[in-house]
This record gives sequence, C-alpha cells and structure tokens, in this order.
Amino acid sequence: MSARRKALLVGATGLVGGHCLDKLLADADYDRVVTLSRKLLPLEHEKLEQQLVDFTRLPDFASLIEAQDIFSCLGTTIKKARTKEAFREVDFTYQYEVARIASEAGAEQLLLVSSMGADARSSIFYSRVKGELEEAVSKLPFSGIQIFRPSLLLGAREEIRPGERVSEYMMKTFSFLMVGPIEKYRPVQASVVAAAMVKVAKEHPAGINIFRSDRISAMGDGA
Repeated sequence: MSARRKALLVGATGLVGGHCLDKLLADADYDRVVTLSRKLLPLEHEKLEQQLVDFTRLPDFASLIEAQDIFSCLGTTIKKARTKEAFREVDFTYQYEVARIASEAGAEQLLLVSSMGADARSSIFYSRVKGELEEAVSKLPFSGIQIFRPSLLLGAREEIRPGERVSEYMMKTFSFLMVGPIEKYRPVQASVVAAAMVKVAKEHPAGINIFRSDRISAMGDGA
C-alpha cells in the first residue's frame, strides 16, 4: 500500500463506523481521514478532518467527497427512522450518493457495511434495501468494491434495543454450536468488523468481494 493515503468515512457516529474511525486514525498508512456527518464529533486528531454536510443535498458538497478509500458505515433502524421511506433514504440514498460522487471523483475502492441476508429480491424490507444498495454500488466504476455482511453486531450502542439485547445474549451463548455451513451466522464484534475493513482496504482486492461473518471474524481477529 502506498504512503499518504486518504480515507473518507460516512457513519463515524455508528457502532462500526466509530471503531473504523479509531483504527484509521491509528493506522500509519493513512495520513488523512475525512468524516462526513451532520454534527461534529467530540474528537480532535492531527489526521482528522470533520466535514459537516446536508445529506439531502450531497451534490452540493461534491468537492468534499473525494479520497482513495471510501468507508460507508451509515445506517439506521426503521424504529428510529419511523417510516420505511425515511429508512431507505438513509440506508440506500445517502450511501449510494456518496459512493456515486466519490467514484466520479476518482476514488479507488468502496468498503460498504451491508448485512447478512442482503438480497434485492427479498420479501423482508430491511434485507431488500441492503441488497438493492449492494447491486447499485456494484455498477459504479471502483477498481475494488468490498462488501461486508456481518451477522448480529456486538458492541456498546448509544441506542438501547431490547430485542437485540435478547438476540445478542442467545447468539453469544450458543455461538459455539455454529460451525460448518452455519458459521457465517455467528455474531461478530463491531470492532472486529472495523479491523477487517481496514485490513481489506490496505490489501485492496480487485473486483466485487463479499465478506461474511465467519471470514470477517477470521480477518478482524488477526488484524
């Protein structure tokens, strides 16, 4: 990997994005890390550039959306978004627009946090939106598109989600039974996903590559 690399991160306030930011700032191969967000993070670092943007008017901020590596970790929940339309705007439209503008500016690769079960033809709305985003960004002219499909994400969240707490407990308790073909359903720490993303970014495999939980865990644990 060449020196003086620049990363652009969307979703730095999220579970995976926060860990991704920490790892990028600590990595000597990156000398600039730009975040796009609606509000400033309470963080200062010599490599960090925080850019405030209006995600509903991303073309107006095109001059800020350029880097070699684009890390897309933006996401919400239907409960938080309140409507399916608002959910789709965040999880599809905002991320696609960032990727599209960055690709036009010459970005080399996109690293996208998707979800296990992503499928544009799924009857499940959440999985369908994730799959539609994967299909849309896959048509953009990046030299490398790295799609990460983690299972249940583990880690401390600002938002309390009782249902996920129960699922997390059950999955963690019985994850040792998940071997062979179902190993990809094992829960994975958000910090491990972030570590895997940075590792893959530095390896920069060409083409469209999909990383599921079992592979993410193997890479992230050793990163």
